Amino acid sequence: MTHIDYYFSTISPYAYLAGDRLEAIAARHGAEITYKPLDVIALFARTGGTAPADRHPARMDYRAQDLLRQAKVADLPFNLKPAHWPTNAAPSSYAIIAAQKAGGDTGALVQALLRACWADEKDIAEDSVIQACLEETGFDPSLADSGLLLGAETYPRNLEEAVEAGAFGSPFYITDDGARFFGQDRLAHLDLHLAGEL
Repeated sequence: MTHIDYYFSTISPYAYLAGDRLEAIAARHGAEITYKPLDVIALFARTGGTAPADRHPARMDYRAQDLLRQAKVADLPFNLKPAHWPTNAAPSSYAIIAAQKAGGDTGALVQALLRACWADEKDIAEDSVIQACLEETGFDPSLADSGLLLGAETYPRNLEEAVEAGAFGSPFYITDDGARFFGQDRLAHLDLHLAGEL
């Protein structure tokens, strides 16, 4: 079975704007996804990137325009300046890691958490928000607590694996044959690659 390692941050607007396209592509090609949430600010620091707060105003102005355009194209509700951003991405990431191990629709959970941040004005560092997203997507809400140890072990490991694999931002997709795709705007390329056309 084809495999995709998906490196992303739960506070990444571009991961949110991917919607469910990755999951649709994986289903079309019979591919398995391993969700690998990570600390994207640490990833930038390790791979030559710049955190949004430290970018030149021209880059931030462009980012604002681009995000609004992409949200419109994707037909997704979007707040350019959500009430709780940036926030601590670790708690929501730990929940994703625990949910993936438990089994179920991890993609739906990822999308619910991203939507909570970028569309619903919720703080995805809060236990109540994480538990609600877990419950909404068919997981036991107690995973928010019981998965803390596994999450604390796996979250930094995901960062190390991302650096080693050549990822440098969010979202980042790597196939089992080593093909790398950066950004939700490259999902069409991932689709063509899995079809053997690119």
